[in-house]
Amino acid sequence: MNLFDKTPVVDKDAFVAPSASIIGDVKVGRGSSIRYGCVLRGDVNSISVGSRANILDNSLVHVAKSNLSGKVLPTIIGNNITVGHSAVFHCCTVEDEAFVGMAATLLGGMVVEKHAMVAAGALVRRNTRIPCGEGNYMMAVSKPTSYFILMPSD
Repeated sequence: MNLFDKTPVVDKDAFVAPSASIIGDVKVGRGSSIRYGCVLRGDVNSISVGSRANILDNSLVHVAKSNLSGKVLPTIIGNNITVGHSAVFHCCTVEDEAFVGMAATLLGGMVVEKHAMVAAGALVRRNTRIPCGEGNYMMAVSKPTSYFILMPSD
């Protein structure tokens, strides 16, 4: 859907479910999937979804024009990303090959680095950086100041 003078750009090889809403300054890359009930609202800033990203049902991706210090706050979702059902992204960056679990909330200015994982239901406060791991690390925020890092058993 066009908004102001911005029109979404969706690659011809991407899937957008009929009930998903892509609004304004949004780019969706090759082979990506925007599932049922998702809203990607690029009204006051841009949203970029890389190639082969999978954003599952009822997720919300939105932006802010800038923060109080004037920093521009788009939302950037990299390549080969999986986003669980009902996740909320508010002006953040998720780098390539990361995973965000169901109902996770990512707040303004935060970064999920390559290969990092955010647990289902996590609330990740603004300006947090979830570091890259060597393998499939998961970092869940349980309190604003503490993290629990779980490593796979294999």
